[in-house]
Amino acid sequence: MGTNEYDRKTFVANSAKAFAERRITKREFLRTLGIAGLGLSGFAATMLGQPRSLPGLSLPLAMADTGASPEMTNWLKDVGGKYKGTTIRFISEATPPTIVANQLANDEFTANTGIEVEIDIVPLERVLQKTTEDVQGQLGAYDLYYLDQSWTALFINDTVDPRQYYADKQDIALPDFDWDDFSEPLVRGISTFGDKLIGIPFDIPIFILMYRKDLFDKHGLHIPTTMDDYMNVVRALDEAERGNGIYGTTGQLKSGHYSLNCDWTAWLWANGGSVFDEDGYFSGNDEDGMQGLAYMLELVKHMPPAATTWDWDGEARSVSQGNAAMLISWGEFFPGFDSKGSNVVGLMEAARPPAEAKLRSPGQAGFLEIPHIGHQGGSSICLSNYSKNPEAAFIFMQWVCSKDVVARSATLGGGASPVRDSTYSDPRVLAAAKVGPGTTRHFPAIEWTINNAMGSEPKLPAWVEISHDIIPTELGKLLAGQYGSPEQCMAAIKEQADKSAAPFRSG
Repeated sequence: MGTNEYDRKTFVANSAKAFAERRITKREFLRTLGIAGLGLSGFAATMLGQPRSLPGLSLPLAMADTGASPEMTNWLKDVGGKYKGTTIRFISEATPPTIVANQLANDEFTANTGIEVEIDIVPLERVLQKTTEDVQGQLGAYDLYYLDQSWTALFINDTVDPRQYYADKQDIALPDFDWDDFSEPLVRGISTFGDKLIGIPFDIPIFILMYRKDLFDKHGLHIPTTMDDYMNVVRALDEAERGNGIYGTTGQLKSGHYSLNCDWTAWLWANGGSVFDEDGYFSGNDEDGMQGLAYMLELVKHMPPAATTWDWDGEARSVSQGNAAMLISWGEFFPGFDSKGSNVVGLMEAARPPAEAKLRSPGQAGFLEIPHIGHQGGSSICLSNYSKNPEAAFIFMQWVCSKDVVARSATLGGGASPVRDSTYSDPRVLAAAKVGPGTTRHFPAIEWTINNAMGSEPKLPAWVEISHDIIPTELGKLLAGQYGSPEQCMAAIKEQADKSAAPFRSG
């Protein structure tokens, strides 16, 4: 690989294509990205080589669409009509907002503007490959890109700052687009690199608290507000209900799977730890880190034994089957609990996660890590610098990210988490806050967590290997009894993680 940006992008595109064609393994692909100085968020990397799947995210349209507002329809006709006959292209993986946009685009956007929209929905590795090839050759084959939050550094010079473009193009600006309506933590954590906005927040899976209200009522329990409370309630539920086949909590603790890393980081952060210290060295084995691990190991005692073999699918299934009373995990699970085939329809409730026992500041952590219990994995929609039809594409971008469409996507897309603050109080969203498919009953907990307790993983190319291979493999060995002590496990992780992070450590 050469040292200039062109060679770097060639290397990335070729590697992505090789993986998409299965000429190299997932592990080999992730390591080549590390060589190129490109990471993936752990959540995105897990989606490589398979359709995106979290229980509740793949539901069909759950509710009847209310249709576009008259104001939106008039704006599309007045502004978009000037570009009638234009064709724009958007490349994305199968996220809930992408699927909804694809279903609404023809009958609503194209019908009112005359602008044809082609949405290329492909596996994530193909998104990376095709996007990289497009920007490398400045081809303009795609007008809009879906970008994982960890790709911002690679593509920062290939995308248009949408807020500046909005200011410069007042003739096509959507009135009341309201940039301040996007949560500041989302904009900062997902769509910003340095001082430049690379795109608009588009997708945000995040951890919240979910619990069986019927069991809480039965045993006179209260929603836990501290980490000690949470542990005590888990123990009480487990003791009272295990004889009925219901465990106090559940987990996604599969050895070698990124889901195990997700659970571990939540407990690490919630007990004052961080993955890396401010100097860029692994710190999961310091005093706070060991407390976080001890907390997780105590929770394991109150989970179904099979939890150590489950990724997030198994964890969600254990709740839907009625085998677990409470968990802190992906809020995107929640609509599945209210859907056909679930044994807990109407029994689950959602709440904000408990307050961290102790919290390390981002300044005390490394590689832009943000410790908080609400583990997240989000993405942006971005306007290409090389678009041949940037005005038409920007009209679509404003439409798909508008208050109107984001609110409708929240109900049509199976209750997936919205990126706009106003969505949480939209009458259509509030009307969907009832038991049933596509429920939004969990949205208040999602909103609070995004704005108050959103945790973000370290941002360094080696994080993919560390979070998918090193940490979950060694933690899996610990859970299987292959280490003499937790300290030995953490020491092994530290040795490997520090070696992997060394090329990206400053100083």
